[in-house]
Amino acid sequence: MANKKPPTNPQRVAAILLAALLVAPALAAQDFSHPDSEPAPETALIQQANDALAASDFPAALKILTGLNTQTPNNPQVLYDLGLTLEALGPETPASAAPDSKVPTAEFYYRQSITANPLFAAAHVALGLLLARTARPIEARSELLTATQLPDAEPALKARALRALATLDQQATPPNPTAASAELLTALNLTPEAPEDIVLAAEIAESAADLPAAERAYRRYLALPGNSADSEAIAALAHVLLAERRPADAEALLAPALAAHPSDPALTALLARVDLSSDDPAKVALAIPLLEKLHAANPQDANITRLLARVYLDTDHPDQADPLYAALISAQSQAGKNPDPTLLDDRAEALLRLHRPAAAETLLKQAVANPAAFPTRAALADAATHLAFAAAGIDDPRTTLQALALRATVLPPSPSTLFLEAMANDTLHRNARAIDLYRQFLTAVDIDYPDQAAQARQRLAALAPENKHAAPKR
Repeated sequence: MANKKPPTNPQRVAAILLAALLVAPALAAQDFSHPDSEPAPETALIQQANDALAASDFPAALKILTGLNTQTPNNPQVLYDLGLTLEALGPETPASAAPDSKVPTAEFYYRQSITANPLFAAAHVALGLLLARTARPIEARSELLTATQLPDAEPALKARALRALATLDQQATPPNPTAASAELLTALNLTPEAPEDIVLAAEIAESAADLPAAERAYRRYLALPGNSADSEAIAALAHVLLAERRPADAEALLAPALAAHPSDPALTALLARVDLSSDDPAKVALAIPLLEKLHAANPQDANITRLLARVYLDTDHPDQADPLYAALISAQSQAGKNPDPTLLDDRAEALLRLHRPAAAETLLKQAVANPAAFPTRAALADAATHLAFAAAGIDDPRTTLQALALRATVLPPSPSTLFLEAMANDTLHRNARAIDLYRQFLTAVDIDYPDQAAQARQRLAALAPENKHAAPKR
């Protein structure tokens, strides 16, 4: 795209899935006191542990389970419940509170439970969810797949594992919507559909570029009782509508939602994108106060800052865009990161509009030094084009030609680049090449380039006076 608008990532609906599938340890402890059998010496402790867990009194449960683990070591259920208890207590649990102070973690106890009983599906699922939450998707997948393949696993546990697998596949880089869809469908054959399943189905459809299916799913979710005001789902649906090039429908959805949630950053950014998509300059200008308010409330959000800078640039305020871009580049450098080449290009564009081609050229040379760092070939071509213009602005014809050669690896010549290339060759006294390029330019141009066309004819008359009437006047 010529005017790059960095993604605002408004689709935060994935948080619903993470909360439902990966965050809270919702696998319940099981009652293993067996009241129909002869009471064992630890029966009273078992009942106390169950009562404490049922009441969410996790410190008491931890103390009781620690004692049980001493009395009945290698009991898979006790070890599993210890894992659940430590997860519920969180990372601040002191090491001394656990029976083995060297590895006092939920993961340790889940693994011990699996070692004690490899067929214990609940422990595999709990461990898989924990590993997914801690960004270890390969290990998580192994545990979750194991749970789905255990013959005695309850349908609800298998379905839980399948939904988590679908989420992992959907959130992979790149996403695997085919696998995610199959896993979700299998889960739905085991247990009834939940609202989170509809959201996941919508995200899968969007990843598969099936925007109509994604739209239907989000609308179905919002139609459920109590969901009509869900700002995250509204933002997700608006994102789809914009991708479908339906800004009016997106605006109709976003305006009342933003009135109800005036500080919501995703809704604000999306409504600003609606305004920016308009051909009406007055409406485009409406995006500025929206984003300025959003930026003031979220000054550290790089995506919002970058979007505001782009709006300033698109509305002919490069003086306001430049300091924002400069701050973003400085923040990346201070964090020890190599600056994003597209960010360097964005600032260079602002500098060009501020008539500072030398500063722009410096940034653009840095940006194109590593073409592989660009997210797309089109973004590389944009930077190369800007570099050609910056170099031309400081009479650096060799850099102009190098930049145009790089651009040509992605895009065919345009009238503007033909003229730049002709001028650079003319400056370097490569007359034959300059004459050919001026003629190509004059063949390609229309009334949009009157000044350049006049200059091209003038240079042709000087370089090839015997053919000064060869190029038709347009």
